Amino acid sequence: MMLRQIQHFQTVIQENSFTEAAELCHISQSGISRSIQSLEDEIGAKLIIRKNRSFELTEAGEHFYKKSLIITADLEQLCHETVRIARKDAAELRLGVLSTYSGDQFNRAVAAFSEKYPTVDIKVISGNHEDLYEGLVNDRIDISFHDQRRAFHDAYENLVLTETVCYVEIATHSPLAKLDCVSIEELKNIPCILVASKEQQDEEQRFYRDIIGFKGEFLFAESLHEARMMVVTGRGIMPVEGVGGESFFGATIKRLPLLRGEAQITRKYCAFWKKDNSGYYVEEFAGILESMF
Repeated sequence: MMLRQIQHFQTVIQENSFTEAAELCHISQSGISRSIQSLEDEIGAKLIIRKNRSFELTEAGEHFYKKSLIITADLEQLCHETVRIARKDAAELRLGVLSTYSGDQFNRAVAAFSEKYPTVDIKVISGNHEDLYEGLVNDRIDISFHDQRRAFHDAYENLVLTETVCYVEIATHSPLAKLDCVSIEELKNIPCILVASKEQQDEEQRFYRDIIGFKGEFLFAESLHEARMMVVTGRGIMPVEGVGGESFFGATIKRLPLLRGEAQITRKYCAFWKKDNSGYYVEEFAGILESMF
């Protein structure tokens, strides 16, 4: 009973209105007033002081409100975990995302999906293009969001989501950081830093050399963090896609638009999943992700 009263109390505070809170909780205004009065009686402290058509929280009420948010969040998490334990066959969705993509659409899609389907266990796997492609082929990933490098395959759903622009990350102390943009031709003597395992280095180098057009030396890092440390220390530049920014990483790294000739280089991003693995949650996530663009 107290949990329902706490939820009524929280809604009144969040809506700053007894009337709107009553509508959201599907009870009468007098009912929500009685609920809060009952909560105060049970606690033994005044939480709200009414003032004509408004109200204000007491010091005790403000403390109780903040602590109650933590308690209800913990309880909600407890319920979700309990359901997952009870259902040993709980639904699972394995998502892949390109580690060098910096837009927030994927993260927002994951948040929206989790809110809509809280009992689905989500696992996110980040990596380079080859990591994600192999994950799809070997059934370690259900649906992946990454760049298109290969021709579309009939065995997969290939949902085109956006055509994103390319940037390079460069140390702010580099002379190149004074530019507003940089062309692929101007980087011919600057090492290109890529994230790739030893097994994937040749494939990544081939793509960025033959398709994107980098002509200089290639350096490799095992993780995105390691690659950015290499950028910060001036060892080279790193190509990325997504969102730009005048000073994307504050005082250490600047992100410059990457041009080929006069135009910024673009890449096509898609959601990929196997047609024979096209379950309800896979298609639902794909729809949510598409709505973010």
